Amino acid sequence: MRNGEIDVILRMLDQAFERRSWHGTNLRGATRGLSAADAAWRPGPRRHNVWEIVVHAAYWKYTVRRRLLAERRGSFPLKGSNWFPRPAAGGGTEAGWKEDVALLVSTHRSLRDAVASLDARALYRPAAGGRTPVVDLLTGIAAHDLYHAGQIQLLKRLRPSGRRTRRS
Repeated sequence: MRNGEIDVILRMLDQAFERRSWHGTNLRGATRGLSAADAAWRPGPRRHNVWEIVVHAAYWKYTVRRRLLAERRGSFPLKGSNWFPRPAAGGGTEAGWKEDVALLVSTHRSLRDAVASLDARALYRPAAGGRTPVVDLLTGIAAHDLYHAGQIQLLKRLRPSGRRTRRS
């Protein structure tokens, strides 16, 4: 039997990422139906696109999980940190977009598994590598998902409608 606090945090993580909730679109929902061209569209020079936001969110889910489990840095599948230029060199293919969305989903699942394995007493201890309590990292990563879900929804609305494409 899990602790109620862990269950509440898992519920928050799930609602912010992929479960239906009262607040509207979650991060995974914001990416559904987007083509690679939609995900790669930028509202202006030096502005992030949806694709970059997706990989950024995956990176931070990985970072929180790594800190929960006191793992070493360097196991994220992509070189770099925080923001990753997308589409990557070689163009924005549908396969590349799907691969990066799959990375986001797998890092969420991995984070969720790590949280489910926590003892509730760990929630109020500092996470590895800092002073921030584990509970603050976890509520923060849920807020991070919702923040970026909102950005993606805005980017989808900003894209000129004549250039929007649907994936099949």
